[in-house]
Parts: sequence; C-alpha cells; structure tokens
Amino acid sequence: MRLIIENTPKEVARWTADHIIKRIKEKAARTDEPFVLGLPTGSTPLETYAELIRRYKAGDVSFANVVTFNMDEYRGLPADHEQSYHRFMWDNFFSHIDIKPENVNILDGMAADPKAECADYERRIAEAGGIDLFLGGIGEDGHIAFNEPFSSLSSRTREKTLTQDTILVNARFFDGDASKVPTTALTVGVGTVMDAREVVIIATGPKKARAVRHGVEEGVSHVWTISALQTHPAGIIVCDDPAAEQLRVSTYRYFKDIERDNLMSNR
Repeated sequence: MRLIIENTPKEVARWTADHIIKRIKEKAARTDEPFVLGLPTGSTPLETYAELIRRYKAGDVSFANVVTFNMDEYRGLPADHEQSYHRFMWDNFFSHIDIKPENVNILDGMAADPKAECADYERRIAEAGGIDLFLGGIGEDGHIAFNEPFSSLSSRTREKTLTQDTILVNARFFDGDASKVPTTALTVGVGTVMDAREVVIIATGPKKARAVRHGVEEGVSHVWTISALQTHPAGIIVCDDPAAEQLRVSTYRYFKDIERDNLMSNR
C-alpha cells in the first residue's frame, strides 16, 4: 500500500487528478482500448472532479475514450432526482468534460429487479475488460462505496441496507432530514473494487482520521472495509494532514520518507 499525505484537500485533489491523467495517457500510448475508470460520489471527490475539469479545459486530458462505472446509487431515487447519484455525476463532472454518454455506467436505483440489475452491472464491468483504476472515498466508519461495517470483503454488487450513522451523515444532502434519506442502496462490493487493477482512496478532514488509521495500521477486518486495501497489490490512500492525525508518528514519517524518495527518483 502507498499512503500519500498532502497538506490540504486541494493538494490531495491535485495529486489524485495528476495520477488519473497519467494513467489515462499511459494506456492511450499502448492501446486503443478505453480506459475504464471507477468513480465515487459524495463531498470528498468534488475537488478532484473540479481539478480534472480544469485540466480537461486546459487541454491536458480527454475523456472521449474513457468508460466509467460509478460505485453506487440510492435505491428508489429516479435518475433525475436532485439527490440521485446520476444527477450528482452529471452536475459535478460529466457535463463539463467530453465523455460520451454511452460510456457512462451508473446503477439504476429504480430497477424493478435490483438483483438482476446488480448482476448485469458486474457483467458490464467484465465486458469492459475490468476496471483500470477505481477511485473511491471513505466513510467515517471506514466503509468504501456503501459497503458498511461487517460487509463481506469478497462481496459483489448488490443491494445493501444503510446504517443509521450513514443515513445521519447523508441527511445534510436531504435538507438535514434523515427521514428523507433512502435506507438502501445498490453498491459495488468490496470484491468488485478490489478486482480493479489499481485502487485510489481519498480521505480529507479530521473526521476521516480514525478510518485512515484502521485502513493503514490495523489488521484486515470486515469491521473496517477500507482495510481490504491492504491486500491490494496497487492500493493507494491519498489524504490530507488532518486525516492522518491519528497515525503513529513513526507511520507518518515512514510514508513521508518513502514518497519523498519516490519524488526524487522520478525527477
């Protein structure tokens, strides 16, 4: 695992966007096949999306040959609902870049048969050749996508009941009214995320510090689904200083030293 510790959320966004653009260009240099990118929603990736949009407008990257798969969608919200993740992605990212609408994949929260919808999502990922890079955020309780504590670390895309903690955290998007937050969601599984060739998890702010500590320093456990990243051969956590504040000093210094050496060797 790599742990990238930046000073601010803006620097986290810049590092993450740089890394995604680098990977898109690397694949484009060796094949005409599309780059397959997994994407999250929520407040954490917003600055990364803004940076990717800025870089696209500057001519640094094209998304015309990128296929995306989003992590999750609320059950029972139509695509045009103001709090659906379909709406979130088009409002905050897709409408501002040159991605082809047919290359965007988001789970259908209104599917009549959610089990079939989830199975079809796994099939579509496989048909796309698998995900090259899965970008994700992290919940305060260490969940990735909507894989709440005690989710199987080998889980696949499925319908999942949301914990009360997650509902309360997300109530801020529903006028502060927890009763308006859907109680279930369709989500990729931990195993689905870990199948990606590379996984990048971003975490910012002190509320994510405990989750980062469990993801980096504690053992692999279904209590903290972020900890599954420890088993991935190309797993990266990118966080700011406040999100790293619960790490041991020796851990903090180790990763800072490693990345300083990486930076020097790449110059």
